[in-house]
Amino acid sequence: MKLAMIGFGQAGGKIVDKFLEYDQRTGSDIVRSAVAVNSAKADLMGLDNIPQDNRVLIGQSRVKGHGVGADNELGAEIAEEDIDEVQGAIDNIPVHEVDAFLIVAGMGGGTGSGGAPVLAKHLKRIYTEPVYGLGVLPGSDEGGIYTLNAARSFQTFVREVDNLMVFDNDAWRQSGESIEGGYDEINEEIVRRFGILFGAGEVTGDGEVAESVVDSSEIINTLAGGGVSTIGYAAEEVENEQSSSGLLSRFTGGDEDTQTDTANTTNRITSLVRKAALGRLTLPCEIEGTERALLVLSGPPRHLNRKGIERGRKWLEEQTGSMEVRGGDYPVADSQYVASVVLLSGVNNVPRIKELQEVAIEAQDNIDEIQEESEENLEELVEDDDDELEPLF
Repeated sequence: MKLAMIGFGQAGGKIVDKFLEYDQRTGSDIVRSAVAVNSAKADLMGLDNIPQDNRVLIGQSRVKGHGVGADNELGAEIAEEDIDEVQGAIDNIPVHEVDAFLIVAGMGGGTGSGGAPVLAKHLKRIYTEPVYGLGVLPGSDEGGIYTLNAARSFQTFVREVDNLMVFDNDAWRQSGESIEGGYDEINEEIVRRFGILFGAGEVTGDGEVAESVVDSSEIINTLAGGGVSTIGYAAEEVENEQSSSGLLSRFTGGDEDTQTDTANTTNRITSLVRKAALGRLTLPCEIEGTERALLVLSGPPRHLNRKGIERGRKWLEEQTGSMEVRGGDYPVADSQYVASVVLLSGVNNVPRIKELQEVAIEAQDNIDEIQEESEENLEELVEDDDDELEPLF
């Protein structure tokens, strides 16, 4: 699947930058074009892989390149005002070679959480290609203002995109981890999961062809219908084709060994599908009630088979209650792992989102109270000298 990726804000820019690095490292060629948009000049300068011409600084007349200071209303305003600047960079994207747009943003800050929904609305008005969002929720320890930003941005972003894929930092931050190290780990996790998902269906140079092909239309159909998506991932190391056990089984091979091999492969695949769906999802949720799902198995062709994928798909149908579960494989000859990626689209039972909304409403009430109190305190402070002093104007 070929994507035009736009990283909006600091987190969004870093993740798209990481996607380009992943593309170069794996040769997956998912990112057809990448753009970074920010109101802070320093964040744009800190990127390594996004071309200089595709880094767009917005809001210079308002914030002078210093960012919006976690004010996402201001972030939305400057995105509206400077949308032509962003469109200028998007005009360089060969849209006829792109299957979809993906807007990536952290939802707790100001620029990304405010600007990403604005850009989504703009792109949907102009292009026929699907516009997806990848939103990263802040950790609950990051403070009330970030939670409030995320709740408001989530509510708006999900309405403006064709599907919002969500990654929850809360579920991924390790205790005792440095902030910088934590975010690097998280970005790696995001890119690995989405890399396998969007890379499925690409014809590899080694001539390997999938048994059950998953191509971009299957991903698009799974994401169609809108709503919120989450992704599960599980991987297991396998012996290399050239390892001694591989050679030995080839020399001693007979029908019995082949049957045992097939049974082991099938069991490994179904086990990985379960681990991916029931393990750590990018956005933790109950998988029952999921509207649509897609299963992708990746790894050396010898360790993939149709029966395992079919069994995994049936299990997913039972667990989600969905009639729309697609599945297939993505052979990678030189891989040391068999990996299972499960995309759950249109999830409904998401406690984290409910909790986010509740905390945000509480934060909003607190902010309003503090504002009123602050105004009263200022009145009292100035009032005392009112009779003796005349104001300038």
